[in-house]
Amino acid sequence: MEILTLKKRKDFVRVANKGLRVVTSTVILQAAQNLSPEQQNVFVGYTTTKKIGKAHVRNRARRRLRAAVREIFPQSAQMNNTYVLIGRYNTADCPYKDLCQDLKWGLKKLAKLSLKEEKNNANTEKLADSTSEISSDNPD
Repeated sequence: MEILTLKKRKDFVRVANKGLRVVTSTVILQAAQNLSPEQQNVFVGYTTTKKIGKAHVRNRARRRLRAAVREIFPQSAQMNNTYVLIGRYNTADCPYKDLCQDLKWGLKKLAKLSLKEEKNNANTEKLADSTSEISSDNPD
């Protein structure tokens, strides 16, 4: 599995609009399915806003997020997903161990949420199919 970096704004916006979100104390995780199912890569984007501090604080937060991703994502990330990690006010200052634990917990939570969403989508499709069959049988 190869971890690739998001560069384009449209990719960040797509994940924010269409994906799932998990908030932890040190990072906000967003995830969405890749658009092309044949690619078995993981895409990761990093964002830090001016709210968390000046440039050196934002840079440190992004560096720590990249290091945690290199360590955790090969074992824990789902294939064929796009992730966006948003640094929070304490990302640059928290213990690295806590950052890694939050990232692992967030990935597990996102996996559970995506399974639940897939089940809901399958149930709504079955319901839509059954209602269309009922309406086609009834000549009224």
